[in-house]
Amino acid sequence: MVQGNKEFISLMALLMSLVALTIDAMLPALSQIGDDLNVANPNDIQLIVSTVFFGMAFGLMLYGPISDSYGRKRAIYLGIVIFLIGSLISSLSESFTLMLVGRVIQGFGAAACRVVTLAMIRDNFSGREMGRVMSLIMMIFIMVPALAPSLGQLVLLVAEWRVIFWLIFFLALAGLLWLYFRQEETLDENLRIPFSFKNIISGVRETLKNPFTVGYTVASGLMFGAFVGYLSTAQQILQVQYQLGDLFSLYFGCLALAIGCSSFTNSHLVMRYPMGVLCLVSLSVLSVISLAFYCYIEFYLMSSNDVGVIVQPSLIALMIYLAAVFFCFGILFGNFNTLAIHPLGHIAGVATSVISSVQTLISVAIGGVIGQYYDGTVQPLVFGFLSCGVMTLSITAYLHVKSSEV
Repeated sequence: MVQGNKEFISLMALLMSLVALTIDAMLPALSQIGDDLNVANPNDIQLIVSTVFFGMAFGLMLYGPISDSYGRKRAIYLGIVIFLIGSLISSLSESFTLMLVGRVIQGFGAAACRVVTLAMIRDNFSGREMGRVMSLIMMIFIMVPALAPSLGQLVLLVAEWRVIFWLIFFLALAGLLWLYFRQEETLDENLRIPFSFKNIISGVRETLKNPFTVGYTVASGLMFGAFVGYLSTAQQILQVQYQLGDLFSLYFGCLALAIGCSSFTNSHLVMRYPMGVLCLVSLSVLSVISLAFYCYIEFYLMSSNDVGVIVQPSLIALMIYLAAVFFCFGILFGNFNTLAIHPLGHIAGVATSVISSVQTLISVAIGGVIGQYYDGTVQPLVFGFLSCGVMTLSITAYLHVKSSEV
């Protein structure tokens, strides 16, 4: 059994990282997949990313109640098995439609790893200590998208894109075995809730009636939506638009490391400052730099071109901007989840299902819109960060004022 926090944090990070691995390891291969499966519209390739989140949004509502009734580990076992089936379908697909079906199933199964791991963390920790643990998990979690594109690129050097799915398959299987042999069940038998639609509906109602939970859920959904927009267009922007080619994975990984460094910093900050204040500061910085960068693109670069051709920011300028934005994201992700689930520890399974499902549905919708507006420039992405940042800042400021009044 897991004896200390370090192994527990590592295991939770691995399980939560299956979604990131499933998405980011495929990014270098998107063009090849599109060519092999005869995808006509380049923007349709983004569906290989967004369909994972779509499947996950529906799975999130299932695993929380199951984990509250039958235990956390059994719920994750079920999810990983479904994830493995989806991985097989995608790896063997000969059509784009079948590929997307497999990706939806992958997302549906991986939802267990996202929602139930949060419940397991809430079983063991609360308050600022939970915020610290979440930040440490996020730090390890971010290392996966930092390294996953390089891993995918490495596979492509010696094999075809289907091998990436097999690699993900065996990593998921390893996570299942690690959970089985080393992690004890975190939900006591006497705390389990009998599985019934009445209990589920009751838990959903209690979750949706808590104004702070709903507020922070919507806020996190908005910001994660901007991030999904980035994930959907990153390959087109960096690999195609900026012609990075095989260097795409290196640049993508460097940006992901900005979130990891921020999450590590946040693990120390939450022990000294309120999480709500940290979120407000991060959102303020994100909104200001996004407004400045958007104005720079929209007015300076475009107006400086005499022939009417859109001039894009330099790669260095774009990387500096995105690194600053992602550093802010590292502060937000762990804190928003902690603030949303904190009042509902007694129904952590159902609550995390509702929170994660709403977050994902919002983020898929917003990320899909940002992705489809991609026009060969970075303007839609930057505007997405700006608009989502301002809306989220307004919501978070309101919740902070209300919490001070309570």
